Amino acid sequence: MVNCPKCDAVIDVDVEELDEGDTLTCDECGTDLNVTGLDPLELETTEEDEEDDDEVDEDFDYDEDEDEEEDEEEEEEY
Repeated sequence: MVNCPKCDAVIDVDVEELDEGDTLTCDECGTDLNVTGLDPLELETTEEDEEDDDEVDEDFDYDEDEDEEEDEEEEEEY
């Protein structure tokens, strides 16, 4: 047994039937998982690249808000 890296649900699989690179789906959250190791069994979400892209967008949005606050402070000084 192994836990889903996204929702921590227990995934009951037979390790002997798996090969590295196989794909599983978590029954609880529906996340697609790749088998990245067999001893011990390790799973990784296939959505990590998408999450990284979202984080970059969030950081960019944060910087924009920060710049707006600086502009407002400069205007108040005049």
